[in-house]
Amino acid sequence: MRPHELPEIRHLPLFRDMQHVHFETLMQGAYAQAFPAGLELMRQGDPADFLHVVVEGAVELFAQWGGRECTMAVVRPVGTFILAACIRDAPYLMSARTLERSRIILVPSSDLRSVFRRDTEFAVSVIHELAGCYRSVVRHAKGLKLRTSRERIASYLLRQSALVGNVASYTLPVEKRLLASYLGMTPENLSRTLKTLEADGVKLDGMRVIITDRKKLTALAQPDRLIDGPDIDGHSSGASLPPVRTED
Repeated sequence: MRPHELPEIRHLPLFRDMQHVHFETLMQGAYAQAFPAGLELMRQGDPADFLHVVVEGAVELFAQWGGRECTMAVVRPVGTFILAACIRDAPYLMSARTLERSRIILVPSSDLRSVFRRDTEFAVSVIHELAGCYRSVVRHAKGLKLRTSRERIASYLLRQSALVGNVASYTLPVEKRLLASYLGMTPENLSRTLKTLEADGVKLDGMRVIITDRKKLTALAQPDRLIDGPDIDGHSSGASLPPVRTED
């Protein structure tokens, strides 16, 4: 493991309050590995042997059923997945694959569970992390069930702008095919719907989002704190798409 990676992992909300001796125990049993793009890291139904910590690259979490597939989340540095299965010693409910060359720290789940039982602050952090993931999933489910496809896209684009200071233009943090899958749509449906949104104050130029009329877009999206969030000091890992990055 590289020297600079330990402080980055230690700074994660999941690990930052735990006793130092217990953090060292976890890291002694962990190891780093580099993976090429497009590699399947784990498959849904497999036993949860490791907590994965992404320190470089990007990982897609996805699910499959009946010949269909959907994107559940995209994890970028520094982020973890899938904590719930590791703590419960249960099979993974999602599969994971690298979207680009990635470096990942693998923490044995058995060590994680052992420290969870001995370190109160770590246990509290685990509960907060899982609660954040749960609330993120509930919000996403509400959006899928209560909003039309146009409203879902408008809400997503507007919220990404709000997360970086209500900018009028930014670059999508993920490919359009991943965004479409995450929002419960086909890429073709996403493209068609985006064209109709030009009259509602937003357009795309490649991967660049341009908000031309925030008032119109807000009227369509109807932002709702109980769907769009965020929680105060909320944090979730591996439960959504990554936010837009600020640009220089």
